Amino acid sequence: MRHVPHRSRLAVLLLDLPPAHHAAGTAFWAGATGRTAVPDPADGDWASLGSLAGGLSLEVQRTGEGTPPRWHVDVETDDVPAEVARLEALGARRLADMGSFWQMTDPAGLVFCVVGVQTGEAFDRYAVRWP
Repeated sequence: MRHVPHRSRLAVLLLDLPPAHHAAGTAFWAGATGRTAVPDPADGDWASLGSLAGGLSLEVQRTGEGTPPRWHVDVETDDVPAEVARLEALGARRLADMGSFWQMTDPAGLVFCVVGVQTGEAFDRYAVRWP
């Protein structure tokens, strides 16, 4: 394992919905959480349901055809390679290099992504420092 001091945190819980389920799923989770789905003006496939406890964001994204409806989490970090290595040492596997981030699976096969810092102040407040 690459031992590099860095920080990371579970930052975003994403509801991945293919086109056939996107509108109904977004409406359902907005109603279930009592929140308004706020579309991202720069990306029509993305909407936010806001921040939950501990600064965790709840987001909805429209995926492509063939992707099953699923939940996935984003782990944000200030050092993507170091965090990928740390998580691999815990049993994660690399699934796809997405350019600036990695799509991975946990030991049970659940999909998650390791991404750069996206939440600014929330990252500074909630991130864990790894030796």
